[in-house]
Amino acid sequence: MRRTPIVLALIGALTLTGCSTPAEPGAESAPAGSSAPAAAGSDGRFAVITHGAPGDAFWDVVKNGAEAAGRRYGATVTYQGDGDPAKQSQLIDQAVSYKVDGVVVSLANPDALKESVGKAVAAGIPVVTINSGSDSSKAFGAITHVGQSEDVAGRGAGEQLKAAGVTKLLCVIHEAGNVGLDQRCKGAEETLGGTVERLQVDVSNLADVTSKVTAKLQSDRQVNGILALNPAVAVAARDAIADAGSQARLATFDLSADVVTAIKGGEILFAVDQQQYLQGYLPITFLTLYKDNLNTVGGGLPVNTGPGFVTKDNAEQVARLAEAGTR
Repeated sequence: MRRTPIVLALIGALTLTGCSTPAEPGAESAPAGSSAPAAAGSDGRFAVITHGAPGDAFWDVVKNGAEAAGRRYGATVTYQGDGDPAKQSQLIDQAVSYKVDGVVVSLANPDALKESVGKAVAAGIPVVTINSGSDSSKAFGAITHVGQSEDVAGRGAGEQLKAAGVTKLLCVIHEAGNVGLDQRCKGAEETLGGTVERLQVDVSNLADVTSKVTAKLQSDRQVNGILALNPAVAVAARDAIADAGSQARLATFDLSADVVTAIKGGEILFAVDQQQYLQGYLPITFLTLYKDNLNTVGGGLPVNTGPGFVTKDNAEQVARLAEAGTR
């Protein structure tokens, strides 16, 4: 993980103590023995609630970042994820009932979460939004948003695909209703200069993803580029290209060890890296600072964690970090 000097300074200012992750936020208190003045951050209780399914490689790295920050600041951090917006809302309501010191939430479906986020804000619990839904974050009362601009990232991907000779692009959307995914496709459409067609798939059924992408490539030989929006979908699309005997160029959003290996092997052109470890780590940092010192970050604007690009040139370095669970 790359840290800015500001973040490094903030980290250095806080005492390193232990972290626990009980089943319920606040079920345990932080360990005693901190020598920091006023026990800064030692009793913070924060709930991280995302739309990521358990075991998803992308969200596992977000979880790793949040838990590492909890250990750094001696805070109790719990992580829960559910792709069903109704269940995600229930998890937020549950965290509010536990009277946690802060909530971190991804807004893939902003309208579905608006009421629950509003309850947290009304209860005086600071909220940091992450990943998706930056356009709704301030309106919902969050103190800041941490993520990447999906429009900007999509435009960057479109530019690189255009340079690679792609003229007809298949943009594979793996979560219905996720506003951020559509923004990525729109951004790519703006800069590609060619045709962008969307294909809806289900990330929980990767075999079906391969089947659907294969069928599309076989039925439309003009498709010479694929943009996956998820690392697992990217691997499925790679297999589909081989199954269809296609020469389509493949790129993806987000990283996994398999994606990095495929980039090194020339099977994937590049990955748009939003540095999701920071989307777990920075919110816990910001909530700790807010709890201890009423600090806010961003001045009403999102704190961007990307986009960066992982290509064959830097994939070897990133691979080592991915193995450690931080990229």
